[in-house]
Amino acid sequence: MLILGALAGCSSPPVREAAPETAPNVVLPSSDGALLRGRARWVPARWADLPGWDADRTAELWPALLRGCERPAAGWADVCTEARRGVPGDDAAVRSWLQARLQPYRVESMEGVATGLTTGYFEPLIEASRAPRGRFRVPLLMPPPDLATRKPYWTRQQLDTLPAAQASVRGRELAWLADPLDALILQIQGSGRLRITQSDGPPSVVRVAYAGHNDQPYKSVGRWLIDQGELRPDQASWPGIKAWAQLNPQRVAEMLWANPRVVFFREEPLPDPTVGPRGAQGVPLTPGRSVAIDPTSVPYGSALWLDTTEPLSNTPLRRAVMAQDTGSAITGAVRVDYFWGWGDTAEQQAGRMKQSLRMWVLVPRG
Repeated sequence: MLILGALAGCSSPPVREAAPETAPNVVLPSSDGALLRGRARWVPARWADLPGWDADRTAELWPALLRGCERPAAGWADVCTEARRGVPGDDAAVRSWLQARLQPYRVESMEGVATGLTTGYFEPLIEASRAPRGRFRVPLLMPPPDLATRKPYWTRQQLDTLPAAQASVRGRELAWLADPLDALILQIQGSGRLRITQSDGPPSVVRVAYAGHNDQPYKSVGRWLIDQGELRPDQASWPGIKAWAQLNPQRVAEMLWANPRVVFFREEPLPDPTVGPRGAQGVPLTPGRSVAIDPTSVPYGSALWLDTTEPLSNTPLRRAVMAQDTGSAITGAVRVDYFWGWGDTAEQQAGRMKQSLRMWVLVPRG
């Protein structure tokens, strides 16, 4: 989910929690020929209706499509069987392959609104240490043993200040970070990579994934800064919040305590650094080709066509993607969170993405 939205505007963060589909994995016909699913209407369309369809590097979709086929959506079994037989070829061949097997439907709200919102998210890469030392003094926590028996659990401020709360998580430190804002962004994104520095060898990189939270409400620190008169709404991007923190180090704890929610993590191996984290569908995400959706409107494993723009430049961003994730702030029919990947460029793009969207779902024929 967009960092600006998560930090400045949304009532709940885009934690990449595994989420079951809350609508049947079927669509129902309506009297006007549209298909109805959850909060969405799918209106039959032609391939010529998809802006930029012939210009996409469509072959780049293939790895994400095959990963989606590990847990295929309803109606996708035959398409996935054919896909596993091999890549059709270049971009034009993949487009022809998709057109022969899929039918596009324009996605709109139940009220007929066909425009919505695209935001972005990424997988942070954070420097960390296995033990508290030097500048590494901010703990990243695993779930405490009594998490399930105490609801809600201690708040962020209590965990930082109360001896009893601190005792409840002692020994649950997965790693230590240098900046509390690094811990916050990991908690907002729900997963990330840690580059573990070591005194006696080269750094190692591991992945941390969402493992629960303290059952406290999420409060936006960006909204808190706006309400305090510290930032204007247009300044409450992730870069803006980090710049404010650098200028106001004595108030960083106060800002963080405005959000009582704490996310806990588990460590996962990272044998292949080119593979993204697992999304809510249960398959690894592909940078630029995986998106998070509202599963009540679009099933996991669906192919989509996006018509949106890139942040800052506003150049067209039109491409085929796979619906492979969700987030607690991703709600509505025409709504996606675009996975940019990892690294500095991904962080910059995700942190500024809040673009208008039109989208089509590509449904197996038959």
